[in-house]
Amino acid sequence: MQNSPLLLIALALPFLGSLIAAFLPSRARNAASSIAGLLAVASALLLATHFQNVLNGEKLRYLGEWLPSLGLNFSLRLDGFTWMFATMVLGIGALVILYARYYMSPQDPVPRFFAFLQAFMGSMLGVVLSGNLIQLAFFWELTSIFSFLLIGYWHHNQGARDGARMAFIVTGFGGVCLLVGILLLGRIAGSYDVDTVLQSGAIIRAHDAYVPALIFILLGAFTKSAQFPFHFWLPHAMAAPTPVSAYLHSATMVKAGIFLMILLWPALAGTTEWYVIVTSAGLATLVIGAWVAIFQQDMKGLLAYSTISHLGLITLLLGLSSPLACVAAIFHTMNHATFKASLFMATGIIDHETGTRDLRLLSGLARYMPITATLAMVAAAAMAGVPLLNGFISKEMFLAEALDAQSGTLIDLILPVAATIASGFSVFYSIRFIHQTFFGPPPTNLPRQPHEAPHWMRLPIEILVIACLLVGILPAITIGPVLRMAAHSVLGDQMPEFSLAIWHGFNAPLVMSLMALAGGALAYKKFGARLNAVEESPIVGRLKARRTFEAVLAAVVDAARALHSVTGTAKLQTQLRLLIATALCMALTPFLFMGYSRGPEPDTLIDPIFALLWVIGGLCAIGAAWQAKFHRLVALILLGGSGLATCISFIWLSAPDLGLTQLLVEVVTLVLLLLSLRWLPQRKPEIWLQERIPASVRLRRSGDLLLAILGGLGMALLSYAMMTRPIPPTISDYFLDNAYSGGGGTNVVNVILVDFRSFDTLGEITVLSIVALTIFTLLRRFRPAPESVERPHQQRRQSKFDEEQEHRSEGDTLEHYLFVPRIIMQWMFPIIITLALYLLIRGHDLPGGGFAAGITASIAILLLYMAGGTRWVEARLNVQPIRWISLGLLSAALTGVGAIVAGFPFLTTYFNYLTVPIIGDIPIASALIFDIGVFAVVVGTTVLMLIAIAHQSIRSPRAKKPVEPSNPAKGEAG
Repeated sequence: MQNSPLLLIALALPFLGSLIAAFLPSRARNAASSIAGLLAVASALLLATHFQNVLNGEKLRYLGEWLPSLGLNFSLRLDGFTWMFATMVLGIGALVILYARYYMSPQDPVPRFFAFLQAFMGSMLGVVLSGNLIQLAFFWELTSIFSFLLIGYWHHNQGARDGARMAFIVTGFGGVCLLVGILLLGRIAGSYDVDTVLQSGAIIRAHDAYVPALIFILLGAFTKSAQFPFHFWLPHAMAAPTPVSAYLHSATMVKAGIFLMILLWPALAGTTEWYVIVTSAGLATLVIGAWVAIFQQDMKGLLAYSTISHLGLITLLLGLSSPLACVAAIFHTMNHATFKASLFMATGIIDHETGTRDLRLLSGLARYMPITATLAMVAAAAMAGVPLLNGFISKEMFLAEALDAQSGTLIDLILPVAATIASGFSVFYSIRFIHQTFFGPPPTNLPRQPHEAPHWMRLPIEILVIACLLVGILPAITIGPVLRMAAHSVLGDQMPEFSLAIWHGFNAPLVMSLMALAGGALAYKKFGARLNAVEESPIVGRLKARRTFEAVLAAVVDAARALHSVTGTAKLQTQLRLLIATALCMALTPFLFMGYSRGPEPDTLIDPIFALLWVIGGLCAIGAAWQAKFHRLVALILLGGSGLATCISFIWLSAPDLGLTQLLVEVVTLVLLLLSLRWLPQRKPEIWLQERIPASVRLRRSGDLLLAILGGLGMALLSYAMMTRPIPPTISDYFLDNAYSGGGGTNVVNVILVDFRSFDTLGEITVLSIVALTIFTLLRRFRPAPESVERPHQQRRQSKFDEEQEHRSEGDTLEHYLFVPRIIMQWMFPIIITLALYLLIRGHDLPGGGFAAGITASIAILLLYMAGGTRWVEARLNVQPIRWISLGLLSAALTGVGAIVAGFPFLTTYFNYLTVPIIGDIPIASALIFDIGVFAVVVGTTVLMLIAIAHQSIRSPRAKKPVEPSNPAKGEAG
């Protein structure tokens, strides 16, 4: 098995194109389409270089270690089947991009369209090339997200919004089910590696969890591939632009479920459960889709239901569990992609040039659009299964397999009849599509005068139609090698012998095919003229799947609202009370069933000084709760005293890193809370002193006190039970033994944060950034009424000093509480910044690190703010928090990417010694870059929250004057 970095490049190119298109001007249609098309072709050419390898039966891999100890790595694999599917995704994608260049209106933001389209292409390519099932599920969800954006691209259209929402909910539900099934499958096989799972078919099918895993995986595949009863979302997705419909519903979106079933066929197929579930769903989808397609008046609606029918045909073939049926399914997957993409694009040309897709208004277009008519007729004939076209060969293979089904169930008797009837329906709607559109009298009352589209717009259809002809006439030469290669990579030793000859003699499948052709043509001749007066299909049309979906969705929303009305409240106190009470009940459950007992270890004497420290901390906490009723400032100071007791406790218990970090966080939190005081409603303590407290308030406070006592007592008892028991071997021993040898640092805490658990730290700083942005967004427009602002209750009337203060910057109101000379704060700034840098640099070996250094630097900025307000700080420092946050996250992420490029797992630390003359050896580690990213994020988030709370003007990077954050159109934070 060869290792090929080209797979990673091929996967990355569509995402790169999406990123480029996102930054192009809205009218740069030519540049966006050119870049998108070139990158799609380049990605396809990279895969083409491996054609000979996969044709010889080789498998190529790219492995980037991510979490190797858990078996989770970034893995790409390429074999014959995935090569075929990836080439289909990229090839038809390139043709759709060329088509979209001429289809999309110059008034549309076309670069945004190509950004979404390329991101979807990359996501679909990720599904196909993934060598790890968890990774496949990740890209699977990306396809749902970007298809939602593509379907809802014309967001001004209510139908587009509804169709996008419906597709996202249905496929998102399937994605969750797929993840559950993959987790079960990986647990059964002992690995999430695709090749390992495929080789464990016998183990999987014999396991007790096989049926649940199968059901969940098939739910994911059925919802994505619009199988009954989840078929209803696909017709509503037709509100998308036609290039989207041509791409998503021929080679990508709906084919993802087909791809998954074919990929996992060796591991899951061959059981009664597989046969019954997959065959039944495929058969129902085949017949229902074909029946409803007959009665559609919209050309795209007809193609949508025909797509559903053909997807059911492929699913039915896979359900039969025979190797030859699997070959037929792969073959028809390729054939369907070619003729269905060409038909969608032909429909788009008709809509583009006539202004309508209504079959009742269209007729005689062959006079005005002869080339388009010819191309559409060939593609529709391929869809109907006419001889000498690709659809005929794969459909004849399908009919042969329907006759040979031997499962011993009722399905065996129904299958040949249903297959013939559905094939007849396919002929019926194909003839209607062609006859009503291109034949008959000249059209009247069309929105536009019909004429041929530009040649470059027709070129993708011409290429696909030529493929339909070549495969239909010369199948063994054109598609035969690719089909054998793809089928062999799936079936392996089960690979059957098959022939792609045009003539196999006068046999039963040919008779069934001729019956379908003749029956469909005769039925259209007899009933075709009546269809224009039919608004919906009989029987099936009355089911109204959309109404069922909307009813279920409304029931879910109503249930959520009812639950929220019970558990939710506008008051944070009530929510906290429910949260703590729930946690307390959950914590009591083990004690109720297992009892409570202390451990065998003897008690130790409590140090009097340490006890005194906690007495002081407890008194401060009680005092803070009491003073909150009268004076919030005093309550905050007492709360800081309680936090200080916690900091000293950490240091007392030999945890200097925790103590240092806790102390710095206490300082920043206290200052930010002090800034927030002025936005809180005024307290009127005289009510508490002079009036009787209502009984409801006393009851609520008594309940809160009881909850606090129970929670504190429970934690104390739990801590006592744990500390009186022997300490078992823990992972801490591993960290202590490997901190220096594995992470290059002697400060174990920091090595854990930036090396052993650096992925957690990356997630935490990302969450911190999101929180800061959320706070800024929530508070940027908040302006409480002047009478609601907190004032010191001791002042009965304003002094002259207060009146002067009100005319100053809002950020300077903190000087009501803190009178520290500005000059001292300015002198302290460089000292604190120097300390921050010292903590940053030494953090890998001594207490410190990026987080502590960032908090320290934030304290320096807060001091400058208290001295002169944010305008004064901005004028001197020009701190741009958004850029600090962005650069910090980028720095931390690139550290991990650099490790992958160097051939190591994500975020692996490199360390060495740099010999400097005179100074000697200096330890260096890549973790310092990660720590710098943490430092930048902490500084940026703190300053951003300071700006939000202080409600000061912020400077836009492009603006010369300060702009108010309350007007987002004038500038952004930082």
